Amino acid sequence: MNRPGAARGEHAWDRTIRLWDAYFAVAWAATLAFVLNAAHPDSPVRVAAAALLVPLVPWYVAVGRPLLQEDPPDQGQALRYLAGAMALFLPSAVLVGETRLMAFALIPQCFMTLHTRWSLVAVTVINLVPVAGWALLWRPSGEDLFGNLLFSVVTLVFSLVIGSWTIRIIEQSMERAELIAELDASRHEISRLSAAHGALAERERMAREIHDTLAQGFTSVLMLIQAVEAELDDDVPQARRHLALMDETARQNLAEARALVAGAAPADLNGTSLPDALRRLAARHQATLEVKGPVRPLPAAPEVVALRSCQEALANARKHAGSSAAVGIALAYSDDALTVSVRDDGCGFDAGTPCEGYGLAGLRARAGEVGGTAQIRSTRGAGTTVTVSLPVSPLRSPS
Repeated sequence: MNRPGAARGEHAWDRTIRLWDAYFAVAWAATLAFVLNAAHPDSPVRVAAAALLVPLVPWYVAVGRPLLQEDPPDQGQALRYLAGAMALFLPSAVLVGETRLMAFALIPQCFMTLHTRWSLVAVTVINLVPVAGWALLWRPSGEDLFGNLLFSVVTLVFSLVIGSWTIRIIEQSMERAELIAELDASRHEISRLSAAHGALAERERMAREIHDTLAQGFTSVLMLIQAVEAELDDDVPQARRHLALMDETARQNLAEARALVAGAAPADLNGTSLPDALRRLAARHQATLEVKGPVRPLPAAPEVVALRSCQEALANARKHAGSSAAVGIALAYSDDALTVSVRDDGCGFDAGTPCEGYGLAGLRARAGEVGGTAQIRSTRGAGTTVTVSLPVSPLRSPS
């Protein structure tokens, strides 16, 4: 039988070789007993037939048994093994008809070791040649010949039907084994790709966090340094105020860095509400804050997104709208949404031009992660408005 070699898992026939050993031993012993106790022919002939059966045991142990455990069996070795077995079996079966009982042990081995075509040929030889040789040697009566021939034909048909069915079952089992092996390989590949995707997503998240916190903080510090350098000679009190703001910004950056390392919530949200965090943020950026709707505790995810979006929008406003532009923050609570808007009256830009940097793209990605949306509206000379809307649990009215 032709077994596909792609799947190398353990199969039922691999685990039951001892059962095949027992089956072969029982069939061989029964055949030997029937041959020695046959009514015909004479004793010397029966002993000769039995003597031919004896080498079948070491031949099976030395050659056949290892062959049955190969996956797939070597066809050349299988042909040699079965040719040797038949060289012992057929003469004995011609001499004594009872030897044909041994066919029940040899026929399964044909289907287990040979390709389908060769196994059918071997089974046909095992079933028909002994009867033909026996008839030519002993010239039995017509009744005996008919009975033996009918029995051989029925055995042959049964062997071919059962053998073909067994081959199909084994081939289907092998195909399923291959599919299972492919499925396991696909699962491992999916697991590997999932881990790689998770690592990439985590890197992107960290990049956004660093961009929205540390990078923005360092940018603010640099801008304050430039302002202080310009004010040291003419406006020392304002320079001192900017130095104090630099100190606060640096401390805030340090707190954000520690929060990132610890995987904790943003420092601005640590132990405080979102409106309070936005008030401190607005004060650092000299912006106004307006809160609408009933303020209520929300899950951490939308609050973090709202805070980070506001930080990004404020940084962009200071960078592109100009230091003299007025900036306002609007935080709105509704039944099923949290909306934060940052508007400036600066120079604006053409919103239809594909000129968005990493910050605005990250802002949209961050909002999308929690099922929200981010919109940027801007017109040259008329300022810019960034609006982020995030879904939240509906507000339940008291019963």
